[in-house]
Amino acid sequence: MNNAFYRDFDFELLPGSSKRPEDYRTPFQVDRDRIIYSSAFRKLQSKTQVFLSGEFDFYRTRLTHSIEVAQIGRSICHFLLRTPGGPLRDDFHVDPDLVEAVCLAHDLGHPPFGHAGERKLHELMHGNGGFEGNAQTLRLLTRILYVSEEKAAGTYGMTPTRAFMDGVMKYKTLLSETPDADNHYIYDEQLECRRFVLDAHDLPEGLVPGESLNAFKSIECQIMDWADDTAYSLNDIIDGVRAGFLTFEKMEKWASRAGVGPDGEDAIRELEDAIRKDRLEAVFSRKIGQFIRACRLEPWDNPLATRTQRYAWKLHIDATAEREVAFYKRMAYDIIFTSPQLYQMEHKGRAILEDLFEAFLDNYLPGKQHPIRVLPPVVAKLIEAEPSDSGKIRRVCDHVAGMTDGLARRTWKRLFDPDFASIVDLG
Repeated sequence: MNNAFYRDFDFELLPGSSKRPEDYRTPFQVDRDRIIYSSAFRKLQSKTQVFLSGEFDFYRTRLTHSIEVAQIGRSICHFLLRTPGGPLRDDFHVDPDLVEAVCLAHDLGHPPFGHAGERKLHELMHGNGGFEGNAQTLRLLTRILYVSEEKAAGTYGMTPTRAFMDGVMKYKTLLSETPDADNHYIYDEQLECRRFVLDAHDLPEGLVPGESLNAFKSIECQIMDWADDTAYSLNDIIDGVRAGFLTFEKMEKWASRAGVGPDGEDAIRELEDAIRKDRLEAVFSRKIGQFIRACRLEPWDNPLATRTQRYAWKLHIDATAEREVAFYKRMAYDIIFTSPQLYQMEHKGRAILEDLFEAFLDNYLPGKQHPIRVLPPVVAKLIEAEPSDSGKIRRVCDHVAGMTDGLARRTWKRLFDPDFASIVDLG
């Protein structure tokens, strides 16, 4: 059955992309499958979500988090389709394969060591285009994935559809438009990607770089955003409890200090009761269902609404669910993310990335004396193919960002620890 929600406009590929062969799958299924079989997706199994990869054996990694977000995203699509009185029907609905692809891809660009690694790479790339995890995801999809040793720099990655590319473009503001930003931007080189997804050389009327433009998201991106918030707001709490970061004493001290109000006090009592009864995962799994059922579609009037159904609808979230998600995110940040243990891991991760970044630059930028080939040949070839220093630096950043936590640690040891002699897993 054809799905009238999407038009040829949504299936178009970025200009310059190689044409896709005929396939038994839909274009969005191809998008999803290419993500699942990419090396960048596999690497997420060893990238930090909250706790350093390898620190515990029960918590989420970027990979398990992405799988959970994808399941929630698909469930939102099915719920919206079956909502009585809603605007969707079997031949007019948000495609769950497309949303799944967007959800699976949403963290592909994040570097080793979580948000600490992202902040450090942004610092290291100051003056050379910055680093932002979501912008790096877009770069992977359009410039890096499926680049082989024979291909030169500048190829168009995995040839994503317009709808898929737009779905992962969580932010649309260029770094040069908000030069003091630490995050929530795309690279200046991605201007053509923005023009492509918006079908315009200039910003549509009424959109201003910054929060206004970044809030201009397709319905698939909106669903991914809420699925992401749902997953990590609840699962960070679960992992924090299991790891011993969230205790009754810490929660109660935090509640009295933060002034959480009656709703917050009720949430803490519910959380403590679930912990005592060893039903934390069961209780929070039920909350995922509640947050899925908190979704509704409402019409959205904007410059792209007549061009594509992806911008004709806005995801409305019940205010109670939004407040509860915000509460758990605040609790996780105040108690878990600011703990001395995680700050210590953050300090170490930042130091490792800085050492690796500088060592690679020392050996691969022109004019360096006595260079040593410390990178894989395919990476070295991509660096050499870049005509400018800034392009070469970006390629070094690509490599560092693509490393797993474990590979970054082992590479650091090979380069800087005299007693470490392993020669396996060179990346």
